Amino acid sequence: FSLNSLDSVLSSLKNCQSYIHTGMHTATHVALDLVESFNDVEDVNSMENVMLEYAAMDRELNHYITAVEETVNQIKREKPENMPDLKNLVKEKFTALEMKNSDSDLQSNEKFVYFKDQLKEMRKQCKFYLKKIHYLAIEQIDEDIAVTQSQMNFICPITQMEMQRPVRNKICGHTYEEDAIQKIIQTRKQQKKKVRCPKIGCSHADVKESDLVPDEALKRAIDSQNKQ
Repeated sequence: FSLNSLDSVLSSLKNCQSYIHTGMHTATHVALDLVESFNDVEDVNSMENVMLEYAAMDRELNHYITAVEETVNQIKREKPENMPDLKNLVKEKFTALEMKNSDSDLQSNEKFVYFKDQLKEMRKQCKFYLKKIHYLAIEQIDEDIAVTQSQMNFICPITQMEMQRPVRNKICGHTYEEDAIQKIIQTRKQQKKKVRCPKIGCSHADVKESDLVPDEALKRAIDSQNKQ
């Protein structure tokens, strides 16, 4: 059987999915801009709704992709004498997957989780900024202490230098310079050894590349501090 039609469908679906992921990336940056500019909470919440809509589309596309791939595997495995109705086969598998949908699926979408996490971090940075203004108005010494404490979070535990491209470990929450932690992971991988979190006092002993995510909120805070 020629399965070119299904291959074409898969290619189109995956291409469409890349547009959705780009949209989610853009929505995340817009939401961070809104928080950073102290916009109304409703404006930020509207971006969260946009992200949930994207997550729903992403889930639907994933189900289509899975349905098509399962159909291809079924045909290759069973090798029927006559070509079955591919459209119905895909539809049946897709419907079965959609029946299992729940709201928690959207909340656990990887990019939505990242969106929520970065919003939380951005709000922390903004609260610090407001406190810094308050300290400055009351006593310069307090302001200097606050700035020093904040800048300590900008230092990579590996390079001991200010981070340019911070990434955060989803497991323990610590941040590192991307290139520095990647080099350690690659070196230890070649030695067939695990990587312990470089942050002093952290007990996490198995840092994986897949656990690292860009910390956009921290990067913005560092850039903002440098501009000031």
